[in-house]
Amino acid sequence: MSFFKRLKDKFSTQNDAEKQENELEPLSDDIEQEEGSEQSEVEQPEKKKPKKLKEADFDDDGLISIEDFEEIEAQQLGAKFRAGLEKSRENFQAQLNNLIARYRKVDEEFFEALEEMLITADVGFNTVMQLVEELREEAQRRNISETEDLREVIVEKIVEIYHQDDTNSEVMNIENDGLNVILMVGVNGVGKTTTIGKLAHRYQAEGKKVMLAAGDTFRAGAIQQLKVWGERVGVDVMSQSEGSDPAAVMYDAINAAKSKGVDILICDTAGRLQNKSNLMNELEKVKRVIGRSVPEAPHEVLLCLDATTGQNALSQAKSFKEVTNVTGIVLTKLDGTAKGGIVLAIRNELHIPVKYVGLGEKIDDLQPFNPESYVYGLFADMIEQNVDEVESSAENQEIVENEGQSNESK
Repeated sequence: MSFFKRLKDKFSTQNDAEKQENELEPLSDDIEQEEGSEQSEVEQPEKKKPKKLKEADFDDDGLISIEDFEEIEAQQLGAKFRAGLEKSRENFQAQLNNLIARYRKVDEEFFEALEEMLITADVGFNTVMQLVEELREEAQRRNISETEDLREVIVEKIVEIYHQDDTNSEVMNIENDGLNVILMVGVNGVGKTTTIGKLAHRYQAEGKKVMLAAGDTFRAGAIQQLKVWGERVGVDVMSQSEGSDPAAVMYDAINAAKSKGVDILICDTAGRLQNKSNLMNELEKVKRVIGRSVPEAPHEVLLCLDATTGQNALSQAKSFKEVTNVTGIVLTKLDGTAKGGIVLAIRNELHIPVKYVGLGEKIDDLQPFNPESYVYGLFADMIEQNVDEVESSAENQEIVENEGQSNESK
């Protein structure tokens, strides 16, 4: 099975609504065929359509199979990424299609143009050089001479570069027993507080008991903003007065979380102090207090970055990584940028996995990151068109061969 077909089968819901609008309605089942009526000599193989919830196989207890659940969940995730990455997809696909149309042959001129295209998409210079070099080697190894045949390889290499040596890097380090502490860091204005609220909603929906700690005591209104999110989601928020010691807030929050049997404590932090040195020293102090109260905590240090800022987000990540053990990235506002390549640059150049991405304004639009759903969102139209063309060509070839065999037998 080709890489494109696997992505389409896993994430696409294309065959459901939009395709059926263009298909003829089948004859009613209660109209019987007349005896002796001619039937097609060549039976067409039935295409597997993505399963809908109402088509799932429920057992006597009203539960569906794990296979059906995973299939439906993957389609929902694919739809989320497809909708959320619309701007980036239109940009990526248009530029790649134009490039392939302009350069028919795989040569050095094509690779140079591809480098320029990927750099303008915020993939990052070093990552682009690595990606294109691997494409050169792969084209030579597979003896690919037409740029059209390189489409699938390009997308496949993007996934490989993200995964590197770890296919589970985007999984959150959350234990089922005991208190888990998530420390949120990032500069002001990137959507950190909103992300905390959405993350609390997600974990609460999974049955976890969640609490928030208002550790950003320096920015005016930050504590109140977090309390609003706490009320909206329905979780407790531990706070002190504005200007209080953030480390003291964390200490009290951890003690309260332990006494209430909280599963996950999400801690907000300041995004700006008088200067960078003060900010980073404060973060180090907060981490020490958390670590003394809960061994091995914080379990995750998530850095919030605004995807629309492009290479500036990469610079922020480098600064925070220098002084804080960042374990993952939450990339916000990914739906608002036409340059979605920053995901790849962060992962490849800083070796920090992207844990969550913001794909919209709704409370459930914060989604766990997955490299395959990400590239599907970036190239969905191209992937589905390519697979449909390949399948149609194969079916036509099979019809011709079957008709030929039928004529020979006569």
